[in-house]
Amino acid sequence: MAFSEQLATRVREKLATLEDLPVTEKKMFGGLAFMVNNKMCINVSGERLMCRFDANDSDTVSRRPGYAPMVMKNRTYQGYCYVEPEGFRSGKDFDFWINLCLDYNDKAKSSKKRKAGTTTK
Repeated sequence: MAFSEQLATRVREKLATLEDLPVTEKKMFGGLAFMVNNKMCINVSGERLMCRFDANDSDTVSRRPGYAPMVMKNRTYQGYCYVEPEGFRSGKDFDFWINLCLDYNDKAKSSKKRKAGTTTK
């Protein structure tokens, strides 16, 4: 799936305003992930955001406009969601999602690194 370059630029520019934030970009989940402190923080997937947040906040987050649970291969992922464009059109709403992901990033665990040439099933 292609991702919105315009949305990726919007995320990139927002993250660049935050001082001393180590951000890298990596293609994953069919989109472009913004890695903060070597952990997936927020992803641009098509025209949507894919957010990683504290699963304890799911009840509140799920009431936000544009929210959609993240489901892959018939599995709902706790602490992840998609956000449709109507949920982040305004600057205030966009900042909410970015800040939600950044607030969780310090608590989030890094994915285990795979050795070169290995795969998982």
